[in-house]
Amino acid sequence: MVMALEGIKVIDCSQVAAVPMAARILGDFGADVVHVENPTTGDYWRVFKDAQAEQGGAAPSDFDYNWENFNRNKRSCTIDPYTESGRAIIHKMVKEADVFLSNLRDFEVERFQVDYETLRKINPRIVWGNVNGYGREGPDKELPAYDATAYWARAGFPYVMSQPGIPVYGYRPAIGDNVVGMSLAYGVMQALYVREKTGVGQRVDISLMHTGLYQNSFDVSGALITGMDFDDWREKPPQELQDQALMAVAQIMGFYSARLNSPITGGYITKDSRTLVFVILQPDRYWAKFCNAVGRPDLAENPKYQTIEGRAEDVTELRQIFSEIFMSKTYDEWHPLLEGIPYAPNQSLKEIINDPQAIASGCFVEYDHPTRGRIKQVANPVIMSETPANVRMPAPEFGQHTEEVLLEYGFSWEDIAKFKDDGAIA
Repeated sequence: MVMALEGIKVIDCSQVAAVPMAARILGDFGADVVHVENPTTGDYWRVFKDAQAEQGGAAPSDFDYNWENFNRNKRSCTIDPYTESGRAIIHKMVKEADVFLSNLRDFEVERFQVDYETLRKINPRIVWGNVNGYGREGPDKELPAYDATAYWARAGFPYVMSQPGIPVYGYRPAIGDNVVGMSLAYGVMQALYVREKTGVGQRVDISLMHTGLYQNSFDVSGALITGMDFDDWREKPPQELQDQALMAVAQIMGFYSARLNSPITGGYITKDSRTLVFVILQPDRYWAKFCNAVGRPDLAENPKYQTIEGRAEDVTELRQIFSEIFMSKTYDEWHPLLEGIPYAPNQSLKEIINDPQAIASGCFVEYDHPTRGRIKQVANPVIMSETPANVRMPAPEFGQHTEEVLLEYGFSWEDIAKFKDDGAIA
């Protein structure tokens, strides 16, 4: 049986979840996918499941079902892009490939010489796909990001999925990555289709935050049109009930937080009651930076806390220390201090539609509506360099184009009149 993408060669130069899922989808339909891994460390996703299982966050198993799910239908090839020889190998592969995928940030693809401008000179037919956290423009474009921060928290999922007194604190790994991966695969397929007609490839960009806003667009579109948030129209239960629920939820979340072996992963509450979500999958790398940011360099210098194992022994005490520190400042005060650390605030709808990064990176699109005038909605999250999406018309009125469509398909005005008499059309 001939498969849909048989003969298509894909270089998957990524790790963790979103882009590997996109590559897996292409592999499921017959593409030859080569997954490039670091010769020393490999793909971090290989150890993610076990790390989660140790904290009670994943089903324990001696089979890495997580790795299997994201990387089936691929071949693994170890290459170090930090070396000149490694970059030369990738360039030679690109010359014969159809698709190059990565989740590297702009400064990283340039450092490794795998940016779109470089690769299309090697192969003008290459379809170059990339996922980043917050888009290619805007003040936060280079921030480190994960689906739990850029897609989940900053796009407002904890907010819209909460009820007064029953907040949503947690998330599950790769919820956003899976949607983003499917979006990238969809964009790559469009680019391959265009290439069949033009002979030229193009760049396809997806961001975690923009895709989160797209997934959350039922509520975000409402906020863009009305300017209202839940508090403006949703009825609340009595405050006494909210307080009782919050007390119970806090106790339950405290029970689960005690199982986390890293004090710098999870949520912390600020002085102005904002929740900051930290997802730090390389805690040893960020430990000193985190401690300095919160004004406790002494903790970073403590020999016991130089490893995650040492910190895990005192995780309850450390979390209490950090909880009190975060309660001492507002989010606006914390924001500049936490630059470069993988975190995001849980945002409300009004905060989302006024988010400077969302606006600067093109998450919203404006167009004219025949009855409402100039309106703003969530833009398509698939950004294509040569054949971009656009809004050509607003949503139609009921049956607005019936006659126009039937005439295009060869029916006469007499036919249309008969269809109306018969009740076949409105």
